[in-house]
Amino acid sequence: MPSVTSRVFKVVIRVVVNVFINDYYPKRYLRFVYSSVLPLLSPEVPGVRCEALNISGIPAAWLIPDNADEGQAILFLHGGSYVIGSIKSHRDLASQLAAAARCRALIVDYRLAPENRFPAAVEDAATSYKWLLSQGYEPEKIMVAGDSAGGGLAVAALISLRDSGHPMPAGAMLLSPWTDLEVTGGSVKSRAWRDPMLSAGALRKDAARYLGDADARDPLASPIYADLKGLPPLYIQAGTSEILLDDATRLAERAEADGVEVDLDIWPGMFHVWQFFSPFIPESKKAIQELGEFFQAQMI
Repeated sequence: MPSVTSRVFKVVIRVVVNVFINDYYPKRYLRFVYSSVLPLLSPEVPGVRCEALNISGIPAAWLIPDNADEGQAILFLHGGSYVIGSIKSHRDLASQLAAAARCRALIVDYRLAPENRFPAAVEDAATSYKWLLSQGYEPEKIMVAGDSAGGGLAVAALISLRDSGHPMPAGAMLLSPWTDLEVTGGSVKSRAWRDPMLSAGALRKDAARYLGDADARDPLASPIYADLKGLPPLYIQAGTSEILLDDATRLAERAEADGVEVDLDIWPGMFHVWQFFSPFIPESKKAIQELGEFFQAQMI
């Protein structure tokens, strides 16, 4: 059963989303809230320092725990439906993950829509991974991770890198991944009343902003339609109270059918990207811990 804390947070999140950050507000305002206001409410992760850098014109930052193994790295791709989100909005989540994995995390400000439409985000994610290789990181010591749209983007980047002949990383960690930009999963309707974070209407609007004239079934936009053969192990976390639950389960089914090692971890009562609220919610802290354990297991 979900903790009392998670149930209280779920109510608070629903109110905050409906009043302050719903999709009716201009994107400029939402970007300001996500990147300048919400980070003020989250304490910085102790023992993790931030170093800004630039990767071929892509703003980025290293998040470095004090006990980081310098030979290992996580490439973290933030969520935000491809139209909002940034290093600032997801610094704490990526820092929590870096601390749990005991390694550096590289978080990047990939280009956002509608100013930069599909496949700009995929190109930036792939460029960031290739930059890590150029810096001497061995592919088997790199893990790609992302939440929501960043989770789908992580898979899309892997597909793009595989098709261009680049070596695969050790694996991918996907937090409530958005993998179907048509928004057709059964959970979109069946979980709508449970999910305090997302709505089908908002997702469809943002998908249109990102895709432009592109096909929503393009494998680099919606990885559930991709050939996933040759991808590294995937660890997928999703909650039973999120409308994108079926995005996670269908991705796992497709991956298994294509011979990819998959660990699908479904959390009862959890909502979209509940990991974002670590260390406030017990389930969030536990989920981050398990992500760190998966990372370490793949490094052996």
